[in-house]
Amino acid sequence: MAILELDQLPPRGPLLGLDPGTKTIGIAAADGLRMIASPVETIKKGKKLAPALTRLFELYDDRVCVGLVIGLPVNMDGSHGPRVQAVRALARNILEKRDVPIAFWDERLSTAAVERTLLEADTSRAKRAEVIDKMAAAYILQGAIDRLSN
Repeated sequence: MAILELDQLPPRGPLLGLDPGTKTIGIAAADGLRMIASPVETIKKGKKLAPALTRLFELYDDRVCVGLVIGLPVNMDGSHGPRVQAVRALARNILEKRDVPIAFWDERLSTAAVERTLLEADTSRAKRAEVIDKMAAAYILQGAIDRLSN
């Protein structure tokens, strides 16, 4: 598989959503009906990426997923900076380890939106730090599945 457009992902089946950061990867999942995205966990990257990818594929296989939606951190002006290059490199690393369908989804402001929601819910700083990556992944994946359903 290569990098696909969102509408080229398999039309049915569970998906995983990823919010890649410099130190962690937030993971979310949508079931086969693709109605709602739910936060799953945050994977720490560490010095080597292999253990993180192993865990990613365990989650992928456990849910019998048919594709990945990866948040692409496009700049506010639509340009692609170093963070986009890092996410594309992660996608290449995933594809080197395993041939899975991958689509990118513009994740501009996803973490900010999730943080605002958590602040409004009066969530403590420690709790926000614990859940923000996986919740941002759910926000990204929800946006993608909403787009696919329209």
